[in-house]
Amino acid sequence: MQRKWFQYWFNSPYYHILYSQRNDEEAEFLIDNLSAYLTPKPDSRILDIACGRGRHSIYLNKKGYDVTGIDLSEQSIKYAQQFEQKNLHFFVHDMRKLFYINYFDIAFNLFTSFGYFETEKEHVNALKSFRKTLKTDGTFVIDYFNTQKIIKNLTHQEIKTIDGIEFHLKKFVADGKIIKHINFEHKSKSYAFEERVQAFSLDDFERMLAKSGFIITEKFGNYSLETFNEINSERLILVCKKV
Repeated sequence: MQRKWFQYWFNSPYYHILYSQRNDEEAEFLIDNLSAYLTPKPDSRILDIACGRGRHSIYLNKKGYDVTGIDLSEQSIKYAQQFEQKNLHFFVHDMRKLFYINYFDIAFNLFTSFGYFETEKEHVNALKSFRKTLKTDGTFVIDYFNTQKIIKNLTHQEIKTIDGIEFHLKKFVADGKIIKHINFEHKSKSYAFEERVQAFSLDDFERMLAKSGFIITEKFGNYSLETFNEINSERLILVCKKV
């Protein structure tokens, strides 16, 4: 079976170099606000889907919750596992496949860690898996970019120099996806990666979540949890319940 772009790119050390400036304060700000809004019980079990190197999981665990992070990237999970303790665990896992049943109180999928697959069916199957991991009254929160704003303000070409590597980035929209080509040289070798993320709108999410057995209870447009506006909001954050 041919490997997908995300299996190559998320396992590459260059992925973490390019995105090394990701803001932990921003991640913690979102978690603080979601925790205040959702008010989980102190012993709540939380699943962090596509957790990467675990920055959201680690912070949630510091707040006292029992947290499990899953991600397809072996390199990211290997890194995250150094922070494991009694109520914090990390596993290599494909989000499209079932992981525990009726176990978690809350499942998070944060920072546009969705939209990677080719077909709507695959995305719906992933959402159905998320639903099955939750207890009957469980909550699911997905945080995606606001596609409409991203497309309107797309920087088509840019160069970023990080750790002495000059990353040439080219972004465009094709086949209903926002595509980023990443080209660079390092140690006299040329590299080329790409990211392909579905340009899902709120309507797309409403349809897919309904098919998966979720109902949307709240829509936020940024990490301060202000109301979603399709034109101006930075993010699309959906709070969902099992039907």
